[in-house]
Amino acid sequence: MKVVVLEEALADLADGYRFYERQSEGLGMYFLDSLWSDIGSLGFFAGIHPVYLGYSRMLSRRFPFAIYYRVESGQARVRAVLDCRRNPAWTRDRLK
Repeated sequence: MKVVVLEEALADLADGYRFYERQSEGLGMYFLDSLWSDIGSLGFFAGIHPVYLGYSRMLSRRFPFAIYYRVESGQARVRAVLDCRRNPAWTRDRLK
């Protein structure tokens, strides 16, 4: 299955990169490598994850982030990559 990452999800990844890079040099790149690996796995596993707020939600394997996507027209369309430590109300607002 083809995986499409929308602009807003790319912005989420950039925000996560900047956050982790401020914590420790090189950690931001490790974050991106990990999340891109998780996103890439959607090519095989899209559609098996539980639905949350109208989106399938896949939890990252190494970081406290969730990848929100929908399967549409044979594509896994990634809408958001959000920090699970944020207020759930913020997440609901972000996904509306």
